[in-house]
Amino acid sequence: MRRLCHSTRRLFAAGLLLLGLLTQAQAQAQAQLLPGQGVTVQPLKSSLAEEAFQTLLVMRALERLGYTVLPMKDLEPATEHLAIANGDATFMANHWQRLHADFYKNSGGDAKLVRRGSYADGAVQGYLIDRQTAERYGITHLDQLRDPAIAQLFDADGDGRADLTGCNPGWGCELAIEQHLSEHQLRERITHRQGSYAALMADTIARFKQGQPILYYTWTPYWVSAVLRPGRDVVWLQLPSTAAPGIADTRLENGRNYGFLADREQIVANKDFVAKNPAAAKLFEVMSLPIADINAQNLRMSQGANSPQDVERHAEGWIRAHQALFEGWIEQALLAAEPTLARTAPQTP
Repeated sequence: MRRLCHSTRRLFAAGLLLLGLLTQAQAQAQAQLLPGQGVTVQPLKSSLAEEAFQTLLVMRALERLGYTVLPMKDLEPATEHLAIANGDATFMANHWQRLHADFYKNSGGDAKLVRRGSYADGAVQGYLIDRQTAERYGITHLDQLRDPAIAQLFDADGDGRADLTGCNPGWGCELAIEQHLSEHQLRERITHRQGSYAALMADTIARFKQGQPILYYTWTPYWVSAVLRPGRDVVWLQLPSTAAPGIADTRLENGRNYGFLADREQIVANKDFVAKNPAAAKLFEVMSLPIADINAQNLRMSQGANSPQDVERHAEGWIRAHQALFEGWIEQALLAAEPTLARTAPQTP
């Protein structure tokens, strides 16, 4: 009887061991079934801190798919596109389809890069002045600043020329602004102030609060339009005709011309990476954010919640608040990878 009990215990222990080994093997097999297993991803963004939020959301989704995602690196837009095209990085989440068209083309275009879907749609950009000055002097168009008296209203440094808070060197908007100044004979009347956009806008907002006239370029999604509200605090200026590089006419559907067509942000990725990673390719295609959500997060940054830890918290909070949407992206990405996973899945007895 004792021998029987001892044998039973041995068999039971062996069974537990076998069950444990099978469970471990199944867990390993499931882990291996994640499409990103063993693949490292390098995200990029520009020096603009407000681009981190959108980039982090893509990074978190890629991690859910099993990819090893490195910390994002900062490069200016032209260099970002080139690095991704050359395989030195994997993706960027802040490509402007129109504004960055030359950067995309000059980096190899569709032969080396992929851009699909619409990560954030309906982005607008252009020039604005304070509403008080606009109404007092009847200013509605940028080319009115060819009048020295009008230009001098926006002179912040005493040289008699209007000071335009503009674009960082190397940004896509820099090319458009420079073209506008030449095309509309405004170089003698407007100084394009460049440097750190955030610092320049802080000075611009301070002057607005002091009741001084202001002239600046901005875009959405970005926090500036939540502080200087178009239609209430400031007004958009139109251009008499055309204007963006490579675009014959920038008139919008409402008949107004702000010098820039409505744009959209896309995720741009290395073409070879996309070809080898259908799950990531699908993810890049289906992810989409409301511009209002990006504006709201950017505003929180402008109010002081701008540390890397703050932005991480914002991204995690957004995912929790939109969990069903986020899981839908993951599900679509996994479905896209199923044929590949079926070929590589480990065989279990």
